Amino acid sequence: MSLERESVNVPGAPVPIGPYSHAVRAGGLLFCSGQIPIHPDTGELVVASVGAQARRCLENLATVCEGAGTSLARAVRLTIYMVELASFAEVNEVCSEFFTTDPPARSTVGVAALPRGAQVEIDAIVAL
Repeated sequence: MSLERESVNVPGAPVPIGPYSHAVRAGGLLFCSGQIPIHPDTGELVVASVGAQARRCLENLATVCEGAGTSLARAVRLTIYMVELASFAEVNEVCSEFFTTDPPARSTVGVAALPRGAQVEIDAIVAL
């Protein structure tokens, strides 16, 4: 495996809210930073339902993947962070819309809080 790495920042994806890249290419994989439900046009947090927040996170990840020359459909692993695990079914339903066949491996983790008051954050590892 190559030890080379390349940071990726994608126009059209939400501006990172800290000192990190949208993603890093390394060893044939794209390691995507976690996306919270920030609308890329306004920079505002989507405050609708948990499902709407998950959808925005996945849309943001899709934008990052496309800007890096791949597709979210090529995800090999997702990690979903949720403030309220009682909403798992709603997030799961949204994920099933994005991954209708051959879904990636996935973990869901309950957390106490997320940046900017988000209810959901999702990161991904995607094949290039």
